[in-house]
Amino acid sequence: MASFATKVIRLSLKAVSAVSPGAAGELAFRIFCLTPNRMPKNGKERALLGAAAPLMQQSRKVTLSFAGGWVFVRHFQRRGSGRGPRVLLTHGWGSRSDYLAALIDGLLAAGAEVVALDWPGHGGSPGRSLTMPQAVRAIDAAWRHFDGFDVCIGHSFGGASLACAAGGVVCDLPARVPAKLVLIGAPSEMAWLFKGFGKMMALVPAAQAAFEGMVKRLSGRRVEDFDAAGVMAAHKKPVLVVHAEDDKEVSADHARRYAASGPHVELHWANGLGHRRIVSAPPVIEKIVAFLGERQQTEHLKRIA
Repeated sequence: MASFATKVIRLSLKAVSAVSPGAAGELAFRIFCLTPNRMPKNGKERALLGAAAPLMQQSRKVTLSFAGGWVFVRHFQRRGSGRGPRVLLTHGWGSRSDYLAALIDGLLAAGAEVVALDWPGHGGSPGRSLTMPQAVRAIDAAWRHFDGFDVCIGHSFGGASLACAAGGVVCDLPARVPAKLVLIGAPSEMAWLFKGFGKMMALVPAAQAAFEGMVKRLSGRRVEDFDAAGVMAAHKKPVLVVHAEDDKEVSADHARRYAASGPHVELHWANGLGHRRIVSAPPVIEKIVAFLGERQQTEHLKRIA
């Protein structure tokens, strides 16, 4: 059953559509892009922030600008004599880099250098809205500032954004392709979100077309072009897809779409961990660390053979 707020928004969009379906589509897009309140929603989230604080304080705070805004990142230097990869880490919609503290700690323990990005409207970054083109621009800003990344790891929306950045789907930006990519509970394409939101808001066809058309106005690409699985099929770099078949927010069918992209994509099921707990589960972190180290192990064996 739809919430009271959803019913009110539906009625408002219906009224606007009667006058101008185009205006209704633009209004729907603005609502679609609104980010949730970034304050902790409950005691569990407050506890997670408190537990993450000592680790997050070890980072250097950096602000990065891009066309239309700026974002906040935390830069963690390698520990001791670590020689691991430089990693870009991105969180999901409604989250923040602090909630990835367990994964950050696991990567640092493995010798990696980590850059954790807060999307616009999330964590320490300003704003109240977020679009996929904005996310790709933020990734590009991080790439330019840190002179590229060996590995990119993203959860949910963050994973899809990294995949789209690797495909150069925003027409005025170059493709940002890491040597390895890890996608955790990530959507494989964006069109399903737009179709689902339009259906939930009962948009008439003309308003739906205007709603989807906003993507092209912002990025130069159609919403169908933001096909992360299609990007994975084209770029052929090693990809690890981690997903739970019990994920209620992003269907496991998205993981299967990624896996169908080719033999360079490894699918790892982390069943029982749902959509959110998956990013901090020790077995998942161990799997990711092992995946990051596979090339180094292979090169070492070649040297001693």
